[in-house]
Amino acid sequence: MQTRTTLFRAGLEGPLQAELATLLAPFALVESEEPQGWFLTLQDGALVLRNAELPKQGDILVDFASGASTYRRKFGGGKGEGIAKAVGLGKKPQLRVIDATAGLGRDAFVLASLGAHVTLVERNPAVAALLADGLRRAALDAQTADWLPARMQLVHLSALQALSTLPPADVVFLDPMFPPREKSALVKKEMRAFHDVVGADEDADGLLAPALALATHRVVVKRPGYAGFLAAQKPTMSIEGKNNRFDVYVNAGF
Repeated sequence: MQTRTTLFRAGLEGPLQAELATLLAPFALVESEEPQGWFLTLQDGALVLRNAELPKQGDILVDFASGASTYRRKFGGGKGEGIAKAVGLGKKPQLRVIDATAGLGRDAFVLASLGAHVTLVERNPAVAALLADGLRRAALDAQTADWLPARMQLVHLSALQALSTLPPADVVFLDPMFPPREKSALVKKEMRAFHDVVGADEDADGLLAPALALATHRVVVKRPGYAGFLAAQKPTMSIEGKNNRFDVYVNAGF
């Protein structure tokens, strides 16, 4: 079961208040005068997810123009990356991709930076709010303003709703939540937040069939290396990475 995330009103005072109020309105977040548990607030002009009981947890945010994102965009391997190969960007750069389980948008950002047009689908209102704020700030940053807004759009729906209502796309990308085995600081920080705030993707197996029905070319499923196939359905092929693999279900070749 997911944990309710509140919006700490006091942290949103200042010149950005009106803009953020408009930005966050679609997500129907509960406002609070006192932060408890997981909450959203403003830090250095960015919306962040924070835990009042875990001061060492650190803030979680979406930043498409940060040093890490810029470095990966420039030096991460480009179309030689596993995800790029899996979706077929080498053969068709301007793919239309639906990322039905967007999370913090890192995979979507990689695809968009390589030329794809990506619809990010996120059902959790707190995570969707972080994505919306990340897109807002990216539209103002010189490194991303001239290309990112045209290639990344956010839809606040469940994956199942999106797969039944969105128009067909070349590729549907799925990365359902999976219990991590690694114990690194990064996994502890972000995966704890996601498991607490978002909850488990208990409907993950049910996403494959509608994804295959919607994708005109292929469905790509990102899985931990130790995990079984989604819905126990063997893919057309798999692309192995260091910690993850991409299972590719081909509807039509390209």
